Amino acid sequence: MSVRQQIIDYSKGDHLGLFWRLFAWRSRTASRRLRAVQTFFLNRSARRHGGYIGKDAAFAGRPMLPHGLHGIYISRYARIGADCCIYQNVTIGEVDRAAPQIRDHCLIGAGAVLVGGITVGDYAKIGAGAVVCFDVPAHATVVAQQPRVIVREEEP
Repeated sequence: MSVRQQIIDYSKGDHLGLFWRLFAWRSRTASRRLRAVQTFFLNRSARRHGGYIGKDAAFAGRPMLPHGLHGIYISRYARIGADCCIYQNVTIGEVDRAAPQIRDHCLIGAGAVLVGGITVGDYAKIGAGAVVCFDVPAHATVVAQQPRVIVREEEP
């Protein structure tokens, strides 16, 4: 990471390097008590940054979070591939303990919601505000539906 990028991260309060090191260290810890202490500090750090990452969430590599952990919710059952880019206010949620499996090099736009036991293929793009509850094939792009007027009141 360049010095410029580190300064930008610190100025936004989004420096998560320590967070990811602690997250990786916790996954390798054998002691239940030490893992509980690490989970406590991880949750505290995530809450300070305005997000949540479940204790059993698995990451193949460190994801890119351009806006930090702001508003990001990742289920404890989720699996995230390497080099994924996740923007702010994204929800990767579960339904009956089934959470999304996101493959490598995916982009998830701001405010997107991925829910249920779905699979998002390699190099897939999820647009801002999209609600995804079905499998997304590799190299596909999913966008939110165009808004439409449901009720229109007449002017008096």
